[in-house]
Amino acid sequence: MVKTFFKIVFVALLVIPVVGLVWGGAVSAANPDIHVLRVEGTIVPAVYNYINRGISQAEEEGAAVCIIELNTPGGLLDSTDKIVTRIMNADVPVVVYVSPKGAWAASAGTFITLSAHIAAMTPGTTIGAAHPVSGGGEEIPEEQMKKITEFSAKWIETIAMERGRNFSEARLAVTESKSFRDDEALECNLIDLRADSLESLISEINGREVTLASGEKVTIDTTGCGVASNEMNAVERFLQVISDPNIAYILLTLATVGLITEISNPGMIFPGVAGGASLILAFYSLGVLNAYYGGMLLILLAVGLFVAELFVTSHGALTAGGIAALVIGSLILFSHTYSSPAMEVSRGLIAGVTTAVACFLIFVIGAIIRGQRRRKATGAEGMIGELAVARTPLGPDGTVLAKGELWTAATEGEKVERGEEVIITKVEGLKLWVIKKLKKG
Repeated sequence: MVKTFFKIVFVALLVIPVVGLVWGGAVSAANPDIHVLRVEGTIVPAVYNYINRGISQAEEEGAAVCIIELNTPGGLLDSTDKIVTRIMNADVPVVVYVSPKGAWAASAGTFITLSAHIAAMTPGTTIGAAHPVSGGGEEIPEEQMKKITEFSAKWIETIAMERGRNFSEARLAVTESKSFRDDEALECNLIDLRADSLESLISEINGREVTLASGEKVTIDTTGCGVASNEMNAVERFLQVISDPNIAYILLTLATVGLITEISNPGMIFPGVAGGASLILAFYSLGVLNAYYGGMLLILLAVGLFVAELFVTSHGALTAGGIAALVIGSLILFSHTYSSPAMEVSRGLIAGVTTAVACFLIFVIGAIIRGQRRRKATGAEGMIGELAVARTPLGPDGTVLAKGELWTAATEGEKVERGEEVIITKVEGLKLWVIKKLKKG
């Protein structure tokens, strides 16, 4: 029953994204005039795919404007670059709206906000802190960091200048990790307006003129326009969720546990299937997150050492080496990902996973050792205490069926009738000695 349940859950996890690809992501009205996209969470390839799809749909349907509601702690630079490029070359006016109250557009979110034709913020929101960091939190060589910071500063300057915004203040968001409240951002000319709600925003952008990449000047007209929410479909949401460093790390851990369980207990099937599926998803996540190959190889080495411990008597040396490789690999896994603090594995998660894996291995190895130490009864000795069935009356001699074979037998107690169960007490050559099995009740 339990295995069947897990199989159903596993199949559901595969089917739901496919169904979402077919049915998800449709706007809520036919040919709407205003398209609204909602981006929440880290900026990863799945978010770029969503924004690209949303802007393309707005262009195809001749929408008056495409609004992106943004709330992000940051993300990957390459995905941010693609999003900025798509917005700046859009054939429809694009508004980036940092929302709801309490939201932020940090790091990568700052670049995206400044790239919009119109940038807006809800009162109580924040923007800035766009200084690039190592995703793994490691110290970056000074010369290398200088180059990365200067490039990012020039990039944000270019974006701000293209949109007629304060490029010197925008540069400080990169070079000094400066952050701005919504009122400060408006005062510094980093955004165009503040709006309490989506309805207020739509009203305030009405009549504003923007210049598209083609040079065409467009006056936004939202009078009488319908609003359509173009949400992420199930596939995009699923890919965004697993494109989180912590989720990728958990998937890799589940793959490790599943495969070790299958190897130590061949034939269980589900742990092997679940472990294999988790490994595939983990490799996808690590790939899109630009994980450092050195970290991945160390984690795979750890898995290899854990498996070797199951077959080699090392008195814990292989396990200790595997745990060391796992910890070091985890710490440097995203050390070459220059983006934002959001793109790193939690130190607490690393400690928890390492402890859990160590405890799991101690349990598995302990079970194996106990099994090896258990006295194995084979041959004639292995039959003592086993059940047999009388094929003829035993009074005292006769025949019994034991382990699928007919044996000559003699009862040591009362007479046994044909078909009754007996317990083997002794084996002498090819003859069994038995006693009648007592009936319960």
